[in-house]
Amino acid sequence: MTQANDLIAAWKSAAATVLDVRPTLERGDEPFVEIMEAAARVPQGESLVLIAPFEPAPLYGVLGGQGFSHVTQSVSASEWVIRFTRDQ
Repeated sequence: MTQANDLIAAWKSAAATVLDVRPTLERGDEPFVEIMEAAARVPQGESLVLIAPFEPAPLYGVLGGQGFSHVTQSVSASEWVIRFTRDQ
């Protein structure tokens, strides 16, 4: 797991924005608008690192349509880290 942790640490340190939506979801709120606002601020060539309690598969298509590619790392059953990079 150390290699995965090192990878995630590198993603976070290089990211334009790191957004952990777990507290939002724990409150029973929907983080979609928060995620879209954070993504809108990411310059071309930069990334948004998202931390969620599950794999947010629907975001892949939504952010893909806005010029983002993604790489996903499962840390545990309740922690997923996704790096969305604005390619366009």
